[in-house]
Amino acid sequence: MGLMRFDLGSDDAWKTSARFEQAFFTSYDGSVFPTRAEKHGHLLDCIRQKSDSGKLNISWPVPGYGCPILRTCSLIEREQPYVLAVELARGQLGELKDQLASWEHAGMLIPDEFQAAYREAYQEFVRSTFEQQDPPLATEIASRALVKICEAENILARGYILQRLMVRQQRFSHPPALLGCELGQVPVSQIPADYPQQFGAAGINLEWKAIEAEEGTYHWDIYDDQVEWATQNKLVLRGGPLLSFDYQGLPSWLANWKADILNLQSFLSDYVETVITRYAGIIRIWEVVARVNTGGLFGFDEDNLLALTARMIDVARQVDTDSQIFIRIDRPWGDYQSSGKHRLTPWHVVDALLRSGMGLAGINLELSIGYAPGQNDDRRLLRFSRLLDTWGTFGVPLHVTIHAPSRSGEDQLALKPQQVEQSHCDGSATEDPQYAWVRENLSMLMAKQPVVGIFWGALSDQRPHRFPHSGLLDPEGHPKPSWNQFANYRTLDRWMETLGSQQPH
Repeated sequence: MGLMRFDLGSDDAWKTSARFEQAFFTSYDGSVFPTRAEKHGHLLDCIRQKSDSGKLNISWPVPGYGCPILRTCSLIEREQPYVLAVELARGQLGELKDQLASWEHAGMLIPDEFQAAYREAYQEFVRSTFEQQDPPLATEIASRALVKICEAENILARGYILQRLMVRQQRFSHPPALLGCELGQVPVSQIPADYPQQFGAAGINLEWKAIEAEEGTYHWDIYDDQVEWATQNKLVLRGGPLLSFDYQGLPSWLANWKADILNLQSFLSDYVETVITRYAGIIRIWEVVARVNTGGLFGFDEDNLLALTARMIDVARQVDTDSQIFIRIDRPWGDYQSSGKHRLTPWHVVDALLRSGMGLAGINLELSIGYAPGQNDDRRLLRFSRLLDTWGTFGVPLHVTIHAPSRSGEDQLALKPQQVEQSHCDGSATEDPQYAWVRENLSMLMAKQPVVGIFWGALSDQRPHRFPHSGLLDPEGHPKPSWNQFANYRTLDRWMETLGSQQPH
């Protein structure tokens, strides 16, 4: 049994103590250790099954930056508690230096204002290390260092984005990645008239439980209309996910076959074949399976789910040999492993499917932003950049599908019972996280060469949708502020103008 102890430094940290329960350790390769966090006075005990060194990932308050998930450097077990804020500053500073060296080596010109912010961050960090015998004082100084580190990260990341997009602007007259939105069950009559001006693609969900809620009875009308409308507007179509391996992803009548995996596989194959045959030659990108890495369909183990997924990819490839076959990976950071219920990282899942030779052409990463601790894929911009780089090493095209709420509160049409983050660590109201994420992060996706598609996960809050308040249209059908953000990014020239206006002066 492994134990690491951390001194929180002050009583103020307990305002966010609920978040500490979601803390977890990662190894050098990003694998997640199941972790249990316990509070004892000013100390936080992190208990693991192994005593190996590791990096603590924890949501921590940074004034002006909310409660981002930060990470220490690799720590060994010892008797004396670590001062948590100091170790977080050390870890973030190390990651910042690593990314700086990597981008400098690649030829990036470092913005002048970065050096001043970095120098201040480093000086504050060094001061905090000399005061560790007084944890409250060390925590106060380290907190100032974290603010400066976050400032330096933003300067460096935005400089990278601007330079990358300048290079891409020389090659493309339009954004190099598709911009689209999943239409869900929204009738064509409720799709805004300016959708084709905002987006160049559309996601046709084709959910099995909506199409065949009763065995043998199909309802295609709404999806046929969406496909016809998108084709008339010359939008690129992506179909799916056809199957979702989570607890609510398939028709309820399939539960009768959960003990017979062979017959269940036959039902799944028939549905995939039926849908792709119906829209063959019209939809060229198919997302066959979603949430294979986290779903746990009918209690099947990971090996069975991998086998089912490989079979569905093979079926889709045989039906339409000219289309691209994708799968969807949710929680792509792999932090779901901290519960101890999953053996495989998301990278292991994808690697196994690519090695199977069944014809997997691409990966869709699903991100849920602005939701409760433990269910939130939001990270600092540099960490987000590194995540995309990591997934890009597979050498296949990436799509990214985003869900983010525009407000908190109950959403009766949300299919997933997920809480919205309601406040910053200090209790103040948050900015619309949907608008903030689009403004701050969408350009990073465009700067990454492996990313060829960016899709918003829900068009409207008027119709059933997976995540609470995640549509781009409100319950009355009116566009939210984030809707107009996509208009700014429809052409690369306007994208560059918008990004340039966000640079520090």
